Amino acid sequence: AGGEWADVMTLVKSQGSFSVPFPGLERGKVVTRFPPEASGFMHIGHAKAAMINDFFARYYDGKLIIRFDDTNPTKEREEFEVAIVSDLARIGIKGDVLEYTSDYFPQLFDIGELLINEGKAYADLTPVDRMREMRMKREESEYRSQPVLESLRLFEEMKKGSEEGQKCCIRAKIDMKSNNGSLRDPILFRCNVDTPHARTGTKYKCYPTYDLACPVVDSMEGVTHAFRSSEYSDREPQYYWMCDAVGLRRPFMCNFSRLNFMFTVMSKRKLQWFVDQKIVNGWDDPRFPTVQGVLRRGMTVRALRAFILSQGFSVNSTLMEWDKIWAVNKRVIDPIAPRHTAVAKSSAVTMTVAGAPKRDARAVPKHKKNPDIGTKTVLYADEVLLEAEDAASLKEGEIVTLMDWGNVKIDSVDVNAMRGTFLPDNTDFKKSTKLTWLAKVPEVITVKLIEYDHIITKPKIEEEDNVEDVANRDSEHFQECFGDVNLKLLKVGDIIQFERRGYYICDKMFMDSDAPEKMMTLINIPDGKQAKKK
Repeated sequence: AGGEWADVMTLVKSQGSFSVPFPGLERGKVVTRFPPEASGFMHIGHAKAAMINDFFARYYDGKLIIRFDDTNPTKEREEFEVAIVSDLARIGIKGDVLEYTSDYFPQLFDIGELLINEGKAYADLTPVDRMREMRMKREESEYRSQPVLESLRLFEEMKKGSEEGQKCCIRAKIDMKSNNGSLRDPILFRCNVDTPHARTGTKYKCYPTYDLACPVVDSMEGVTHAFRSSEYSDREPQYYWMCDAVGLRRPFMCNFSRLNFMFTVMSKRKLQWFVDQKIVNGWDDPRFPTVQGVLRRGMTVRALRAFILSQGFSVNSTLMEWDKIWAVNKRVIDPIAPRHTAVAKSSAVTMTVAGAPKRDARAVPKHKKNPDIGTKTVLYADEVLLEAEDAASLKEGEIVTLMDWGNVKIDSVDVNAMRGTFLPDNTDFKKSTKLTWLAKVPEVITVKLIEYDHIITKPKIEEEDNVEDVANRDSEHFQECFGDVNLKLLKVGDIIQFERRGYYICDKMFMDSDAPEKMMTLINIPDGKQAKKK
């Protein structure tokens, strides 16, 4: 882990040392946990929490627990659980223990009875809307002082899922006058009789809430440090109250700032709207901040981890531009991305080159500065394809350089009959215009390149914003290009650089078809500069 920290500092160009403000970090004794709810796909905010918990467990030779918070059957779906486990593996995280809060339901129900018997919890029949109103007004429920035996009776009705029990909940008896809303008698158990639980079926008719289950199970499982986003810092006193009320050891609560990016939607509800409206192609769309989305767009795990860990443990949340994290990503991919060539298909200009071989092929390095990557085949011919913009800028008599081949004197600039003469003995490449080119041969393939813009037009979307009003319905742009023959060998997920175009990730492999739905597809990877245009 020490070596990883050095790598983090290299990638973010910092000299910072690893120091944290948390007590009790003893080597071999640190236990952390990542407690996702299987109610949606992981986004980069969740990834930050997972990576921080994983880093501390590894740095101190400790243990990481992955614990699914399955306390609300209505929200949870198996597909999300499978996706979360898969996403954790994608970002290099494998817990030492995989468990579920439901593993502890029997103990949690015993604790519920204990809290009622000790006068620290009570059953409440107040309707939900009225309860919410009373909490806002800091008014105590009439049921707060009811006899312990009555609360125990109602708890049993809840467990049965009876008509009376379904009107009831169990609340902690803390402080209804508190300025901290999380201490105003939070709910500990509530009924859910309609939705079978994914693991326990219909065995239970009521379930513990996260507010009770998380601190209790953390303590029981030996968690030493509970890391979570600073947006939940006001719930820290509640977390400690739960541990104290049950007589359990307190884990250390450790806060870190939330990841907030400009022009980014993190709300599951708002992201679902984009999926439902078919503005995006699913939860793995490269415009989404989901783990699947950002990886599909070309973010590397190494860069993501370096960026997240370099944020340190400031609890001050700031709205960041995406260019910072993409710039880190560029430092990862630039030294290892093979170089390729693409020329826009619709406007490509053919130039006949006198003196050039009618047909030739050579093996050249895929990356001039990194021979370890290997070689590629470059095809040469006496007809080449040029970018229209390059062709329009040329003048008769000008000497230009066909990149990585040689110099050519321009004899005619007529785009319908452009001609040049190959100058094999002219090796002065310093002052000449450099041109991207491809041999006009049958082996050239057609590829589809995609560039994405932000899916919203507002830098910071607020909770009250109507997503329809800020949605960018024109955020996906396609271009068909001719590409070099070596592209046929790419696999999905391979990252390359197109000379003078930027970095791309292979999203769909070559299938020997020009049909749009089957065409080889590559997605542009931002490099930390493009984002500044937005």
